[in-house]
Amino acid sequence: MADELTSVEAHLERILAAITPLQDFPQPLMEALGLAVAEDVVAPISLPSFDNSAMDGYAVCQVDVATASEDSPVHLPVVGEIGAGQAQLLAMSPGTAVKIMTGAPLPAGADSVVPYEWTDRGVAQVRISRAPTEGQHVRRAGEDVAVGDLLVEHGTVLGPRHLGLLAAIGRAAVRSRPRPRVVILSTGSELREPGTPLGHDSIYDGNSFLLAAAARRAGAIAYRVGIVPDEPRAFLDALHDQLVRADLVVTSGGVSQGDFDVVKEALAPEGIWFGGVAMQPGKPQGFGLVGEDRTPIFTLPGNPVSSYISFETFVLPAIRKMMGMAPYSRPAVTARLTHGVSSPEQRRQFVRAEYGRDNGGPYVSPVGGHGSHLIGDLASANALIVVPEDVTSLAAGEQVQVLRLDDEF
Repeated sequence: MADELTSVEAHLERILAAITPLQDFPQPLMEALGLAVAEDVVAPISLPSFDNSAMDGYAVCQVDVATASEDSPVHLPVVGEIGAGQAQLLAMSPGTAVKIMTGAPLPAGADSVVPYEWTDRGVAQVRISRAPTEGQHVRRAGEDVAVGDLLVEHGTVLGPRHLGLLAAIGRAAVRSRPRPRVVILSTGSELREPGTPLGHDSIYDGNSFLLAAAARRAGAIAYRVGIVPDEPRAFLDALHDQLVRADLVVTSGGVSQGDFDVVKEALAPEGIWFGGVAMQPGKPQGFGLVGEDRTPIFTLPGNPVSSYISFETFVLPAIRKMMGMAPYSRPAVTARLTHGVSSPEQRRQFVRAEYGRDNGGPYVSPVGGHGSHLIGDLASANALIVVPEDVTSLAAGEQVQVLRLDDEF
């Protein structure tokens, strides 16, 4: 009965209450790409750390060249040269010039840089035909970052630009939570590995690839174990063999009401919760903790669409919590529905759809049928229309809630 079903929110709350973020530790910068930083990073140095030239040219005191023009150039003796990382000359006298390269430190006594293009590029003496303003072409110490600035806030997901900044302030490592190790098990004696022959009553195992790819895309390390036959002992042996390398386990199949629902039969005695969730597809669900380390296990339904939508709804938030990434669940956006849809009473329906934009703004169109086995339609979709439990139909033109499946968040 519908009133016996657990709500989507209640099941997700059950899951998140049992999930603990993984312990953070210092990780090399390149290993931290895509992870959430677990500290506030404060600048220990300024950027730039010294006044330096923004151009190849000549360091000068601006008052010495203020009158320079094409008709009345200024001539100055060149008393030295400074290259980036090769600063031997630390100061200069008024009335002189120093050849300077981009990034090289400005010598004491200079306040401006004349670009090569405004000179004759002289070696012993330089002819300057255009005057810079005071401070022109000089990068001042601390103009980008000052000591003590908060550069990266706790919880920020590190991208290439963050890593470049961290390296620029001298950080070789940053505290972050590791990628969860997710073990994927598919159950079913009818399953076969892709690339092997099929029997008249067998099917290829697409679920483990679907779920492992989804876990990897979420930022986890995915271990696709492969196929487990419909035998409780074989399932438990495979599961316990894998727990040593698992922060989280995901199974698909064997959780409904059939005679060969091996996952339910094997795990129910261990206290794993099994029940129905008020959603379509994805009604049969299971969740709990297994093994000495109390590893979270998600037992998802076997139909591929049900399995994938269950992953999006329940497993993805758990992975993100483990990684310290917020928000846990994919944010919804609003779009115009192009075709009407119907939905069962007291079930939250997730309708496969195509999201796009036209002159009327964002729109969303249902893709394919409602069958939870229709993986071809799933592959053609880039979004899910979310139909609330208290809504049984939506008309074309209505604004609806949409989950965009390919968006980073």
